[in-house]
Amino acid sequence: MTTLVRDGCVATDSWRRLDGNVGRWLAVGEDGFVPDFPADADLIAPLALLHARGDELLERKGRTGVLLQPHDDPATIAGTLQRLALIAVNFPKFGDGRGYSSARLLRERHGYRGEVRAVGDVLRDQLLLMKRCGFDSFELREDQEATEALAAFSALGEQYQTSYA
Repeated sequence: MTTLVRDGCVATDSWRRLDGNVGRWLAVGEDGFVPDFPADADLIAPLALLHARGDELLERKGRTGVLLQPHDDPATIAGTLQRLALIAVNFPKFGDGRGYSSARLLRERHGYRGEVRAVGDVLRDQLLLMKRCGFDSFELREDQEATEALAAFSALGEQYQTSYA
C-alpha cells in the first residue's frame, strides 16, 4: 500500500486509479454495452480514456482526475481543467524530470488550481523540488518512510529560485 502525503501531512486517499488498459473501458461487452464507470467513486483515468469517454467520466457524481505520462502534453486537457479535481503526473523513473515541467505548465500557463499529484517512482529527496514546481500531493514509493518524507519539506531553509509554492 502506498503512502499519500498531501499538504505536508500523511493523508488517506479516496481516489481509485482505473487500470491503464484503456481497451477494457472501450470494448463492447457480450451485452452490447461498454462498461459503466462507478458513479460515486473518485476516479483517476488514463489520458486516452479521458479523451475517449470524457463526457461520461465528468458527468458522474464522483470526482474525476486524469493520469498524465511524461510524454503527455498538459495543453491537451486545457479545455477540461476546470472540471478535473486531480491531475496525477507519473514519474516512471526517478531520473525522468518531465513531470516537473508538466506541473509548472499546469499551474502557471494553464492556471490549474486543483490537486496535482506526483505518482510512480517518487522519492523523499525529490519532494521539496516537486512542491516548488506545483505538486501538492505525493504517492510515496513503498520503500519510502512517511516521517522521513515529511522532513524533506523543511530540509532547506533558504531558497533562491522562484517557485510555485
